[in-house]
Amino acid sequence: MKAVVASVPDRIMKRARAAGRGGVYTPNDFLNVAARAAVDQALSRLVKAGKLRRLARGLYDFPKVHPKLGQLSPAPDDVAHALARETGSLAQIAGARAANALGLTTQVPAKSTYLTDGPSRRVVFGKCVVDLRHASPKHLIAPGSPAGTVVQALRHVGPVRAADIAQVAARQLSASDKKTLASSAVQAPAWMRPTLVLIASTVTANVDE
Repeated sequence: MKAVVASVPDRIMKRARAAGRGGVYTPNDFLNVAARAAVDQALSRLVKAGKLRRLARGLYDFPKVHPKLGQLSPAPDDVAHALARETGSLAQIAGARAANALGLTTQVPAKSTYLTDGPSRRVVFGKCVVDLRHASPKHLIAPGSPAGTVVQALRHVGPVRAADIAQVAARQLSASDKKTLASSAVQAPAWMRPTLVLIASTVTANVDE
C-alpha cells in the first residue's frame, strides 16, 4: 500500500500549526515545501478556507483568536521580521516603538517603524501600520539585537532622556548585549557615546562582583 503524500496546503498548515498561532509568513518561507507557483496557489486556498489570513500582498498569518474579539492582529515585530526574511535583510525597531520596547513609554504606537538594510515597505492591517524604512549602515547599529533597540530608543528620545535610557538598559540588557553595545558605540553619533559607554561599564562592574 502506497503512503499518502500530504498536499502542499496540508504541509504548509502543518508548519504553521507547529510554530503556533500568531506566526506571520511570506511565500518564501515555504519554498522548501513546493515550487513558488504551487505555494502561492496553496496559500490562496488556505485563505479561502479560512485557515490562514492574508494581511497584504504576499503576506499571511495564522492568527491568534480571542473568544470575544475574534481574530487578533499580528505582532508588528513578527510582520517586520517576516518581510525582512523575504529579502534576506535585517529589521531593527526604531522610533517610538523602540522606546516602548524598553518600557520608557506605556502607550503602544499605532505606527511601528523599523529600519532595514533591505527595501522599504509599508503594511497596513486594521489600525496598525508597520513601516520598514531602508537605512544606510551608519543608522543601523547592531541591527536586530537588543543593543540596537537601545541605540534607536536613544535616538528617538534624544539627549534629554539619555539618563533614562541608561538606567533601563543597564537593568534589562544581558552581559552579552552590553558587550555588543560597547563594541558598537564608536559607530554612534558623538552625543550618544557617553551613554552607551556608561551602559557597557555597568556590565563590567556587575560581572566583576
